[in-house]
Amino acid sequence: MASTVIQSPQFSTLILTLVLLLPSPSLSSDPDPLQDFCIADLQGRISVNGFPCKPASNVTSDDFFFGGLAREGNTNNSFGSSVIQGNVLAFPGLNTLGISMNRLDIAPGGIIPPHSHPRATESGIVIQGQLLVGLITTSGVFYAKNLIAGQMFVIPRGLLHFQLNVGNEKALIYSAFNSHMPGSVYVSVTLFGSRPSVPNDVLKKAFLVNESVIDQIKSKFG
Repeated sequence: MASTVIQSPQFSTLILTLVLLLPSPSLSSDPDPLQDFCIADLQGRISVNGFPCKPASNVTSDDFFFGGLAREGNTNNSFGSSVIQGNVLAFPGLNTLGISMNRLDIAPGGIIPPHSHPRATESGIVIQGQLLVGLITTSGVFYAKNLIAGQMFVIPRGLLHFQLNVGNEKALIYSAFNSHMPGSVYVSVTLFGSRPSVPNDVLKKAFLVNESVIDQIKSKFG
């Protein structure tokens, strides 16, 4: 005959306490790697959180170094800014490591327009120039500060933010992310320059303007 196990209230409380004390899952943007490195095979089929590893026998010293952030970006455009990405697509050695960096060059009066990074928190340091860095919370609260060389900022994951050059010289920022592919969603480009185009009726109602205004803005992102 099977025995009956009677659990006392004290036993149930003990089990609940042990469960609560167990280590919680990592809150990092990307999963922790399970090997020393996994140099991305960019020709392979990407999985949920990274590219397949190229064979260790094909790994060279060059796979651990990247010079793309050394060159100045071209700011001769409508926004007067340039973003050079150092994510896994540009630097395959970052694959599965949960980190990446960008270089931001901003001409006087230029801007990195409002955008968000859906998969990472951003931490940046001003190398040159004077910038107004601002962010907006999900509660609609706006935070901003003028920064000079040597000062840092942090943008929590997913929040809208921008960097505006308010000085008289070129500005340079290096930003770091806790994801090898942080992603960027630019508000203006996404809404007015998508393909296929977002219907005008949606944009008219969203911005409370008439169609001629929407057409005018769309023409700048065509």
